[in-house]
Amino acid sequence: MGRISSLSSRQLLRPSWKSTTLHTSHRFSSALAVKMAPIPEPFNPGLPQNTPGLPPKVPDTSYPIEVRKKLGIYGLTPPNVESHALQSQRCMKQLASKTTPIEKYIYLSNLRNTNTHLFYRLVLENFTTIAPLIYTPVVGEACLKWSEIYQRPEGLYVSYKDRGSIIDVLRNWPQPNVEITVVTDGSRILGLGDLGVNGMGIPVGKLALYTGCAGIRPEATLPLTLDLGTNNELLLKDPLYMGAKMRKVSEKEEIEFLDELMVALNTVWPGIVVQFEDFKNPFPALEKYQHQYTCFNDDIQGTGAVILGGIINALKSTGRPIRDHRAVFMGAGSAGVGVAKQIVEYFIKEGLTEDEARRCFWFVDTKGLITNDRGDKLAQHKIYFSRDDNKEQQFKSLPDVVEYVKPTILMGLSTMRGIFDKSILQKMAKLNERPIIFPLSNPSNNAECTFEEAMKHTDGKAIFASGSPFPPYLHNDQVMQPSQGNNMYVFPGIGLGAILCKAIHITQEMIYASAVALSTAINTNEINAGRLYPELDRIREVSVIVAREVIREAQRQGVDRQKPIRNLSDFQLDAFIRSRMYDPTKESGLEETDTPKFRSSSSKLRVPGSPSKL
Repeated sequence: MGRISSLSSRQLLRPSWKSTTLHTSHRFSSALAVKMAPIPEPFNPGLPQNTPGLPPKVPDTSYPIEVRKKLGIYGLTPPNVESHALQSQRCMKQLASKTTPIEKYIYLSNLRNTNTHLFYRLVLENFTTIAPLIYTPVVGEACLKWSEIYQRPEGLYVSYKDRGSIIDVLRNWPQPNVEITVVTDGSRILGLGDLGVNGMGIPVGKLALYTGCAGIRPEATLPLTLDLGTNNELLLKDPLYMGAKMRKVSEKEEIEFLDELMVALNTVWPGIVVQFEDFKNPFPALEKYQHQYTCFNDDIQGTGAVILGGIINALKSTGRPIRDHRAVFMGAGSAGVGVAKQIVEYFIKEGLTEDEARRCFWFVDTKGLITNDRGDKLAQHKIYFSRDDNKEQQFKSLPDVVEYVKPTILMGLSTMRGIFDKSILQKMAKLNERPIIFPLSNPSNNAECTFEEAMKHTDGKAIFASGSPFPPYLHNDQVMQPSQGNNMYVFPGIGLGAILCKAIHITQEMIYASAVALSTAINTNEINAGRLYPELDRIREVSVIVAREVIREAQRQGVDRQKPIRNLSDFQLDAFIRSRMYDPTKESGLEETDTPKFRSSSSKLRVPGSPSKL
């Protein structure tokens, strides 16, 4: 990631021994000047001078001698020219030497910051191994310890005191062609709560997945954290905490701050895709900006889309008609409601009325079943699914609700570890030949149940997907593979599609299209293995399919600005998408001398199979 400085990379890396002159006030003297001692600028003799707006000239051991000489890095590495395979072998050996997940995370972060192409080659070659180390579940621990393990700038921080000059802060980012940002205020990180600026691990990790999964160029990404204060008492008292020692601002103040931020982002980088992430109350920003800017919220929309993709395949596996399904949701936060609304939309498209679809859902929070007559004031987002048919009965616990509803689907977004206990899982197996069990809370130690528990207590009958990864389980001498409903199946393709078609907005129909695309991306072998989602090793192929359908929906709605690709066949469009995806195995080092404008994901390029340039 780029350095955070108002100085250019060239200024940062060049030693300067110029003396600085400080002119005194005219009160004391009209001509006096005090000579200051020479202050050297930061200098790393191990790195060459870099050009602002381009990737750093990394002394990579895979570069041929002639490339090293052209880049001015000859002699900064041992003389042997190594293959990518040999580099990866060394890195994986170094990674294996780290004994804890957080040590592996730190190692990979350092690799990403010192040799970006090598890092992403490693990610693509070992995706199922490395993805959990750079995002969930390990990113949760990294966020908890962010102020302790901090070593270098990895994103941009904008604080509440910057209001009125946010645009000046954004202009300090050294990359001129940013196409997508992930922004958080750190107020609700995963299931870990308010972590303030320690939440920067989320934008950093998410954008690493945008690059790894969908090929958005690393230099076109911006991790962005808003320091609007924190209500976490431990952080406020922690001398190592790197954020402002102030209480979280009000919702009104936050929206006013976001108003300025959104204008500034689109002034510095017109048309930038903005993904909101891990806001405690994500609805106000999404509702206000989704029709003004190119933005979406992954907690609400991305989670809903990826779970809908899995639910579509799960529903097909049961053989039960859509209208006969009953879903109980444990957890009624923004993510849970977002998931349910996506499924409601699917049920409507399958022939139910909106009221019929909505009545297939029962939500449970810490006070029990959400009903109109429960006696408490419901949060606005809970009202849509509040029940009015409970006949004045109140159900205070999940077991009571399961007994009352007799659900076919049990969804967990509560962050309450083990709430899907043995008795509830056995009850689900008794009620259904193939119960659908989705414990979706992250990280793993917040999951409502594990894959092993679900399989063991349903006698292998459960149709299972989780939010975090779990190991396979041996049941009756058969190795059963869990499905993981990870948002990385959809959000990278949504972002890539929006960038490539230059979407004016990211509509709900585009989000829905990503879910349906995901459900079709699974192949026969994966279906036969009992999976609900494709193998993660195929993530780039999946991202192409998702991006294509997001683009097609944008075209149908007329919110795309890249008109020439409207006439491409699906085959040509897929080829166009692939041609725009960053491939770290094809980076020669010479592109570091390219003009920046030709390195954008959405810049002009000949489309394979098309006679015209776009």
